[in-house]
This record gives sequence, C-alpha cells and structure tokens, in this order.
Amino acid sequence: MRKINALYEAEDDRSILDQTGVWPSKPIVQKAAPIPQSTYQQHLDAGLEPPQLSTSTVKYWSDYSRVYYHPKSIVQLSEFDVNDKLMPFESWDVGMDLFEKLEREVDLVDRDLRPFIEECDGLQSLQIMTGVDDAWGGWASGWIERLRDEYGKLSIWTWGLGDQGGNTAVPRERRLQQIVNSSRSLQPLAEQSSVYIPISNRPAKVPDYLSLDPTSAWHVSALQAVGVESMTLSSRLRTSNGRQGTLQDIEDTINSTGKRRIAKFEMSIADPDVLSKKTTEDMARAEKVGSTDSRRTSESETHLSSFDFDAFTRDYRVASHKGGKKDHIFARAEACRGAWSLSEGGGRNPRDRYGDGPGLQRYTMPLLFPALDSFPSIFDVGTGRAEKLAVHAGLTTSTAVAEQVRAIEQIVKRLVAVDEREALCNGLQVIAEEYDEGWDGDFTDSDDDD
Repeated sequence: MRKINALYEAEDDRSILDQTGVWPSKPIVQKAAPIPQSTYQQHLDAGLEPPQLSTSTVKYWSDYSRVYYHPKSIVQLSEFDVNDKLMPFESWDVGMDLFEKLEREVDLVDRDLRPFIEECDGLQSLQIMTGVDDAWGGWASGWIERLRDEYGKLSIWTWGLGDQGGNTAVPRERRLQQIVNSSRSLQPLAEQSSVYIPISNRPAKVPDYLSLDPTSAWHVSALQAVGVESMTLSSRLRTSNGRQGTLQDIEDTINSTGKRRIAKFEMSIADPDVLSKKTTEDMARAEKVGSTDSRRTSESETHLSSFDFDAFTRDYRVASHKGGKKDHIFARAEACRGAWSLSEGGGRNPRDRYGDGPGLQRYTMPLLFPALDSFPSIFDVGTGRAEKLAVHAGLTTSTAVAEQVRAIEQIVKRLVAVDEREALCNGLQVIAEEYDEGWDGDFTDSDDDD
C-alpha cells in the first residue's frame, strides 16, 4: 500500500543506512517487483468512471479499496511473507510467539494503538477483526490479553473470522489444524473480550438470493461487511437518524449475566423497494427466494424473527447432546435498516429481569446499506443489482453456543498434545456451562423418576 495519497503527505522515513557515518560502504538494496496497480484503482486516481469488478480482476483487497489509510495505520510484519511455503503463517503457536517476540522488543500498544486512542473523543469500544483458524488467532490472543491489562474496563468486541475447518477443498490435515487453531483462539478471545462473535467464511445457512463464491475473499468479505457494519450502525448514529444504541448497550442486552460473551450472528437482506411494496412484480419475485420479511419462529410462547443467514453454526458431525430439542434463547439484539415488517412482541425488555421470554432490543434505522461499485453483485433480491440494501441483523445468546463449543471440545481432545489437552478442554467446558446455568432445558420427567 502506498503511504502517499490525497489525504496524507509522505513522512520522513529515510533509512538509517542513508545517514552519514553509520555504514562506510554503499548499501546494496534488493527489492521485489512492485505489484502493478489495478485498472479499477487507475480509473479512481484519474477521476474516471471505474470498470465493473469481477472475481477474475480482483486478486488483492487493495484492488477495490476506496479508503485512504493513514501511513501509521498499516503495520508491516517483516518476519513472514504472504503464502510462504517454508515458513507458513498457519499455526496458532507461530502467531503467539511472534506477538511475544515483538512485545519484548517494543511496547506494541504504545507504538501502534495509543496514538489513535488519544485522538478519540468519547471512546465507546475497541473492535478487533481477526482470523482465528491460523496464526492470526494466536497473534490476536496475545493482543487482547495485552489490551485487557491496559484497558480493564473498556468494552472490547472481537469478530472471529475463518473457515474453521469448513473448507473441504483443503487437505484434511489442514482442516483439522484449523479446528485446533479455532479452539485455542476461542478460549482467550471469549474470556478477554466483552463480546466474541465467531463468523464462518462459509455460512451454514444461506438463502437462494445469495450468489456467493466461497473461494473469493472479495465475496466473503463483502458479505461479512454488510453484517458487521449494519449490526454496529446504531453506535454511530445521531438520534435524528434512529434510536442510538452504543456497543455497551448491545452488550448489556445479550450478556445480562456478564458471562455469556459468545454471540451467534445472523442476518437477512432485502430490496428496500420490495419492502415498501412499490413494485408488485419484484415483490412476487422476491417472495420466491424469501427476501421480503424476516419470518417468525416459535420459541416457547414467544415469537422471534428467524434469519436467512446463519454465520455461526458449523456441522462438525459429532454426537450431539441436544437430542432434537429446540434452542433456548436468552437474549437478542437486532438492527433493522429499512421498512422490515416485524412484530412488536416476541421478547421482554432486557431491563425487566422478572419478565418472561428472552430479552429483546431492536434498533430501527432508515439508513440503508450503500452498495458501491466496488461491491460484488452477490445479492439478487428483486430488482437486479441494488444500489442500496435493507438489512436485518441480529446477535443472539442461546444454548446453540454451548452445542458448538462442546462439539469443538469433542474434536480437539483427540488432536491436541497431552500437556495442553486438559487445560484447553476444561476451558471450553467452562464456557459451555455458562449457557446452561439458569436454564433447565435438559430436565425431563425421567430425571425426576431417578
């Protein structure tokens, strides 16, 4: 990435070797061939209409980026190269070792983060987006432990991204390593984060109106960007654009006990014109693919909306303790962009601890998600390529989290070394038990007879 752009000037980063009296001989500089600028970026720099992007023309994330980055906001890790076969950045231990090594050399928080935090007025929270099924999981685990020591009371949200063993195109050994890496990331990230949201690159539940190429990081990141940006939008709004809800407010809704920090992320997408019933033909077409409303699903005596995307659940094909029982929902926070037809009931006020049903907080906003020309055409929700999207997203704490954690624990206890197996499995069991406390869903008449 270039450090010179329309917003930021070049800094004085002259190499120390250029200074007189340091090295008597002229240095020999070896440089790799620079990556040529994409056609899309060339058109943006020239002020021309950019061409339409496709998976064949997008290779790097910088090919479609429209953001001007501060020179200090991108930190290079020179110890590793991308896609290096000799030193792959794939093991959780590699990431943790790298963080500890750099932390011994320099205070990473002071160098890379504190200058930006000091410029914030009214800091709400820190958000971390990291891969969890490779070495980035270890790197992020080291970072979040350091951040929790430095900012003990600050809300920290972590979005854990990755295939997590779901990509059948990679070798089996690599998939098993991804599951182990994910489990080792799960424990510190869930314990140190205020909210931890695992998001699979290959959603378990997808609608017919989604045309997603799971091998394209451009497609996958676009889908995730819609959800993350929409779910947290209320924290960036003024009251005139909808009810403002800070990240702390959302956290208090879904984690009233302070111990259920893992949340399940789901969402639905629709064309805003279809929702407002402006075009009857498009509405009929959208109904065929189920993109008009978030449908209601029965949960005890309440009715909560169901979603089209499930970015949390993974089928690990292990024995389940669930036995066909429905998930018990403790609480949910929803973000609605557009005129979604949703029932007002279905949950209790999160502040009413004596009411029945799951806690429910809903933030409704008229602002739609803008699909720029750098955004892939992956949503067919009624009118072809939509320039704006209506989004209904939700974070839920339920017994489904415990089922997923226990499934991972069953797998990793056969894969990890003996010296770390007990600590890792015990930690996962403790996390799962937090979603059983105060809920007697496993109690049956046969238990009473015993």
